[in-house]
Amino acid sequence: MVYRLFVMEDLIFIAGIIQGSIKGREVYPQDYRKRLKELLRRHFPKSRIYCPWENHSDALEYTDEEAKATFLKHIELVKRSRLLVAYLPEASMGTAIEMWEAYKNDVEVWTITPMRHNWVVRITSSRLFESIEELEGFLRSNKKVDNE
Repeated sequence: MVYRLFVMEDLIFIAGIIQGSIKGREVYPQDYRKRLKELLRRHFPKSRIYCPWENHSDALEYTDEEAKATFLKHIELVKRSRLLVAYLPEASMGTAIEMWEAYKNDVEVWTITPMRHNWVVRITSSRLFESIEELEGFLRSNKKVDNE
């Protein structure tokens, strides 16, 4: 079986929790991003993979103007993507908006989350995975991913 994603832009956007419900200036551990990027690169070798955290790891220091410009730029990237992979071990306002914008623009949304009953997750997701390992198993079981 060959799993195909058809879109104009050959871009995969990694969305996911950064601060979630943290009230201070801390961030949720971001190690999941490297793991997802490696997995996606292995199965979608011709795609560009964009990870907001890699490009904006100092975002907590941004002024409101810088934060707004960065977020709006990311929304534009989401709209032009072929796939958005969302990592949500818990709620994330930014990721929810990215998922909604992807959904509204017919971008595939694959969500990794235990929140399978959440309306926004259910409505916007094309596929749901309990874990990164489950996503990996799905990709491996499809033997070949064709992104042409």
